[in-house]
Amino acid sequence: MKNYAFGIDIGGTTVKIGFFETSGKLLKSWEIPTRKDNGGSLILGDIASSVDKELAEQGIAKDDIEGIGIDVPGPVLKDSVVNKCANLGWGVFDVAEEVRKLTGIQNVMVCNDANAAALGEMWQGGGQGHQDVVMITLGTGVGGGIVHDGKIIAGNFGAAGELGHMKISQTETMACGCGKTGHVEQYASATGIVRKATEMLDASDRPSMLREVPYLSAKAVFDCAKKGDELSMEIVDFVGEKLGYTCSLVSCVFDPEVFVIGGGVSKAGDILLNTIKEHFVKDAFHACTGAEFALATLGNDAGMYGAVKMVLD
Repeated sequence: MKNYAFGIDIGGTTVKIGFFETSGKLLKSWEIPTRKDNGGSLILGDIASSVDKELAEQGIAKDDIEGIGIDVPGPVLKDSVVNKCANLGWGVFDVAEEVRKLTGIQNVMVCNDANAAALGEMWQGGGQGHQDVVMITLGTGVGGGIVHDGKIIAGNFGAAGELGHMKISQTETMACGCGKTGHVEQYASATGIVRKATEMLDASDRPSMLREVPYLSAKAVFDCAKKGDELSMEIVDFVGEKLGYTCSLVSCVFDPEVFVIGGGVSKAGDILLNTIKEHFVKDAFHACTGAEFALATLGNDAGMYGAVKMVLD
């Protein structure tokens, strides 16, 4: 094993680049803009230039680099080929091969960003000490990633772990962002939580601290619930029920050791985690109820950690 590796997280606005020791220690991280001009054709060249610049400044030869791991906001086939990334302007093409050409570093692997975050949390975060991990990220949408025996499960079409688009309601009439209905994302994302809060506030004149907040947000719902606001507590229970039920379904298929909950909504902490687990235990098959629940700890760095982990295995 060589001494160093890069973990790169490509987002729609910025690219986060991490320079790691192969022991897992993050030595340095920085960001460059994601230039989406000309169909995103500048992105990989910018990354290669930034890697080259860092190595020159550190006086480190490319022969001492174990590899480059990259995560992207879209499905990936065979750790290499991106199967369309609309946010970047990319169609279907071999990202790993292009980066090899641009950098001269041959060990390059590519994965979906949510899968990378799951792998990173398994390695150095909330799932540390486990090999079978499901991560659920709760933000504007709901994402997920699955790690089995320490390896990402990407699926035949690169879409494994899209937990936010599991259908958990047959009666929902409003469409999810993907165009279909009744998906987890519609209830447990920050957007979905605000939608539920708005519906409950509009449905009656019940007193609630939420009526006094200057800006209705998922954070406001959890903050008010922690203060004992009954309506907010009902919303939290609703969200926990949906996520607990989702995890119970996942357990019947995968039976993980631990569910790691991340994303901005996870900052609510134990009130969210405990509610999810309570409903999970109610709904899950008895043999699966021993699964642990943990909060993610790596934050926005999880993708970099997971990307670099890919090239070390």
